[in-house]
Amino acid sequence: MTSPHQHDAANDHAPADQNAHLSPTEYWEKRYGDTERVWSGRANATMAAVVGELTPGSVIDLGCGEGGDVLWLAEQGWQAHGLDISSTAVDRAREEAAARGLEGATFTATDLSTWQPEPESVDLVTASFFQSNVALDRAVILRAAASAVRPGGRLVVISHAQGPVGSSRPNMVTAREDAAELDLPSDQWTVETAAERSRPSTGHDGQSSELVDAVLVMLRR
Repeated sequence: MTSPHQHDAANDHAPADQNAHLSPTEYWEKRYGDTERVWSGRANATMAAVVGELTPGSVIDLGCGEGGDVLWLAEQGWQAHGLDISSTAVDRAREEAAARGLEGATFTATDLSTWQPEPESVDLVTASFFQSNVALDRAVILRAAASAVRPGGRLVVISHAQGPVGSSRPNMVTAREDAAELDLPSDQWTVETAAERSRPSTGHDGQSSELVDAVLVMLRR
């Protein structure tokens, strides 16, 4: 089981993954161990645009990687906790939080396939590009995470809906498909947003393209 990590536009044109046969833990530890830094450190722009309209509270970020989203959330006043399967990524996130003096950014290395949150304990759960080349019970994990949202809180899922021409990303989905797959009880949840948003991107080769993100925002009643 794995939790995908912070997205970087520079990886939008990356070649097919040669390590997809590894176990989730091996995959992500190798991914982070093979380079000093994998992601840009910036927050996901689509997530920031959505969450930037909300009143800060407590938040859990799934598959936080090196912590870009969590650090941004903490800077906006959220008590932000990031979860990731890679201890290497989590160590880097903690170091960056300490360097920025962000006491509101905390992190835990954990396998989300066995993680069980405290019910109704946070105002927000975020998952940016929670799609993977290796084993991932995505819907099961997101449903479990949704149980952590208290009434009046939200689940925000940002997914790859369409990549650049020639790219090979796993499990592209629309926001409506995400909502249908999660199938959260309609008497407890309201779909606030289920739409696609385009954004510009620049690949490793410097070539510009347009990507499409699926944006699902669900409100807990």
